[in-house]
Amino acid sequence: MKTDRRSFLKSAGLLTAAATVINPVDIFASAQKGKKAAGSKKMELTWIPYDAKMKHTFTIANSSRTHTPLVLTKITYDGYEGYGEASMPPYLGESQASVLEFLKRVNLGQFSSPFMIEDITKYVDSITSYNCAAKAAVDIALHDLVGKMLGQPWWKIWGWDPTTCPNTSFTVGLDTEDVVREKTKEAAPYKVIKVKLGRTEEQDKMMINTIRSVTDTVICVDANQGWKDKYYALDMIHWLNERNVNMIEQPMSKYALDQTAWLTERSPLPIIADEACQRLTDVKKLHGAYHGINIKLMKCTGLREAREMVSLAQSLDMKLMVGCMSETSCAISAGAQIAPKTEWADLDGNVLIANDCFGGGMKVVDGKVTLSDAPGLGLEITKDTPKF
Repeated sequence: MKTDRRSFLKSAGLLTAAATVINPVDIFASAQKGKKAAGSKKMELTWIPYDAKMKHTFTIANSSRTHTPLVLTKITYDGYEGYGEASMPPYLGESQASVLEFLKRVNLGQFSSPFMIEDITKYVDSITSYNCAAKAAVDIALHDLVGKMLGQPWWKIWGWDPTTCPNTSFTVGLDTEDVVREKTKEAAPYKVIKVKLGRTEEQDKMMINTIRSVTDTVICVDANQGWKDKYYALDMIHWLNERNVNMIEQPMSKYALDQTAWLTERSPLPIIADEACQRLTDVKKLHGAYHGINIKLMKCTGLREAREMVSLAQSLDMKLMVGCMSETSCAISAGAQIAPKTEWADLDGNVLIANDCFGGGMKVVDGKVTLSDAPGLGLEITKDTPKF
């Protein structure tokens, strides 16, 4: 059955709510601006490998890297183009090769319309049990495409207030004192600094003390499962609480649920699940063991499931954060669509790499996540955008 813009909005429960905000005539006019010459009424998925080059060596509790492998995707339909992305830091267990093999198995031509988002993403998810970043690459491109066809960004389609977006953090990885000072100075335009900890007590405290020698900017801490003992973790959190730190992300192993629940009960700072929270099915399991969750598109297969995670976490009165990997403005702008519902944002992946190949999209203005009003993800194709 053919699905058009009006029936898509109606089925999503958005037509009546949007009527006072979005004029259908304006939707059509805006959508046409992003449309090329009329093309095939059959969806076509294409892709190309891409390497994100880090500006600095990026070190967390258990690894370092100078680049992150990506795969960029594009879905074309009726003269429209939607862009997506898979980012594969080593700990995700995916690679460019595994993503490319997965994408070869995706047949979007079997669907009559890109507006069938739920059916399409469920089909993509059913192809394998894993490959979450590869699935996200399809989901993000599909949302960009449909947003362009509707002539609206997704935060507006969902009816969310962009002024409620939080400040985003700027990440400082584990490093020497001199490099930490340099990175801290680079973070000057930001109002939150995210600090990677989780090695030794000496190095962790050096990181915080070095940053504090430069600035008193608010810090959020990501221990990347590095703290092994709950008593040590609690002592560290009390020490950090006295140094203008506002939250702790994944202090202990994702498998240490009971110990983390003990820690969360006693912590003066919010404890947020990162590695422990992958997909929608994890959210309820983490209720009571963590104060909240960090949603990353590369882990949860994209925007459709991220939107469901937001709703479930809110129903459980859990705090929300949106995070990222090393990504271009494509995936960063996709993740930013859920930022209006989060308390924290870590959407700096595109500014930590030296070769972002997209323009437009989400911007950081005075430290705050600032959403684009342009359709879809709001991306701009530049001379650096690969041709595929």
